[in-house]
Amino acid sequence: MSIYLPRNRHAQRLIYLFLLSLLGSITHATPAAAQQTATTDPMPAEILLWPDQHPEPRVSSSPAESQVKGDDGLTRRFNVSVPRLFVYLPDKQKATGAAVIVAPGGGFARLADEHEGSDVCRWLNSLGIVGLQLAYRTPTNKHSNPVEGPAQDLQQAIVTVRSQAAELNIDPQRIGVIGFSAGGQTALVATAGKPLIPVHGDDSQCRPNLMLLIYPYQVLNADSSALRSDITLAASIPPTFIAQSVDDKSSPPEGSARLMIELTKMKVPVELHIYETGGHGFGMRHRTPPPGARDWSNRAADWLQLHKFAAAP
Repeated sequence: MSIYLPRNRHAQRLIYLFLLSLLGSITHATPAAAQQTATTDPMPAEILLWPDQHPEPRVSSSPAESQVKGDDGLTRRFNVSVPRLFVYLPDKQKATGAAVIVAPGGGFARLADEHEGSDVCRWLNSLGIVGLQLAYRTPTNKHSNPVEGPAQDLQQAIVTVRSQAAELNIDPQRIGVIGFSAGGQTALVATAGKPLIPVHGDDSQCRPNLMLLIYPYQVLNADSSALRSDITLAASIPPTFIAQSVDDKSSPPEGSARLMIELTKMKVPVELHIYETGGHGFGMRHRTPPPGARDWSNRAADWLQLHKFAAAP
């Protein structure tokens, strides 16, 4: 079941407030809900990012959006033509007033929005953080610039969440992003690239206050001689957390290491974890025996606490 809000912004906000209130009361009445599985959790409320129509590059609405469970038991989302956010609220007693937008990976062909999406939101909830799972437009892997549409959606998501901070009961200056693989590239381009959506005055409205990149995809340019040309690093980049594995064949560790070095030169707070083993795409599903896939979320939780996003243990 999906909940689509009407195009009229006033009506959209009224319905959205009702849904948040309903979910909040459910969470407050049953604190154990944060521990429930995906099959028993209430359906999250949704926030449309483009009430009219998203800008170019467009993706077709045919075939229709679908979720498919793979042979690995994980569900992935295909053919997203209506970009939106799924809202996961923490227990009110633990809420810190911070929010993090989650950008799953999937090679810009699909969204790995279970182990790199909804699972991540529930982990954030356990830390007292509002989790907002981003369903960005896909597929864009055949576009001349696959990251452009998803990065637009992420910047629009940041603007939207900031504008609805009161409804979400969060601080508008404590909004982070976490991206996995292609979602990591999306997060980096949306944060360190040019504004891809219309902004009024200060473009900080479409930038996050904190960024986590988990095995970000193609951080380097085509010949691996420098960072991507569509990002411009500056001292204004928010605190950044990076994690991945040496044996990652999809997102080589050289890109993450170079990004860390360049951010350090600019005195941007940055933390990097590169594990000997772990491969690519583990998300929140801990593999055995590689320790990296079991450890990164613990280190990220410590870092989120350091930056006043997560609740104290």
